[in-house]
Amino acid sequence: MKTVSSKPELTSFRERGYTRFNLSAEWNIPESKEPFIQLKQEFADMPMDHYNTKAHRYRRYSRGIILPWTNEFHWLPNYRRSDREWVCEYYQGSFNAEYKKEYRAFPPLSEKTKNNPLLTKIVKYDFEQTFWNQRTLTLPIHVGVHFVKMLVSDPLHESVASPDHIHQDGEPFTFCHLVERTNVSGGINLIATPESAGKKREEIQPDQIHEEFELKQPLESYGVCDRMVSHYVSGVRLGSNGNVAERSVILIDFLPTVLSIT
Repeated sequence: MKTVSSKPELTSFRERGYTRFNLSAEWNIPESKEPFIQLKQEFADMPMDHYNTKAHRYRRYSRGIILPWTNEFHWLPNYRRSDREWVCEYYQGSFNAEYKKEYRAFPPLSEKTKNNPLLTKIVKYDFEQTFWNQRTLTLPIHVGVHFVKMLVSDPLHESVASPDHIHQDGEPFTFCHLVERTNVSGGINLIATPESAGKKREEIQPDQIHEEFELKQPLESYGVCDRMVSHYVSGVRLGSNGNVAERSVILIDFLPTVLSIT
């Protein structure tokens, strides 16, 4: 596995379609610092992803916007359904074969987490790494913030991502930031060619793989340009050092505003 760079190379990102970096090293953030502790606490009572309870996956999701001309970030309101539950809806069109053209509704992030200055800093930092045409930057950029926990406590179980194969997300840019990795076997990230999307890891050739790596350190991160690469994370199983395996990450995606009259 290749060594993680402590600072992203923008030229490399534009050329390769993906980048790796470590925000903890970049910003010298100790794990004992209150904003980071609060982000970890958000994962503690994470609700299960009810769309697949057998996947041993837990998540929250909230949406916001960035105004490119001022670099301001604002959270968007939650949506209250007829059952009185507050949710945020997520839609990937045809990009997720497991939920093709289906809206999914997830519990939103807590207000305390939304007000966490470290999370806001991460969102803005990720956006600074993206590249768009000037026309796109005259409108707000939509930001999706997912908190996803993969957790198992039974050696016969495996926690898997959605979708559980090499894929593209549909959003032009997605970033992944590790928050917690404890007693995990698996959880290996893969970056591959766009043509690999829709296939299992064992179905593609070595020359279709750009890189495989594990996120191990807090705020160790990577980002992808969706049109240039595909990606995947393998399932999580119990390691040999405890009774629980946990891999918790923050996923942040960026989507342009599209004006359309139908």
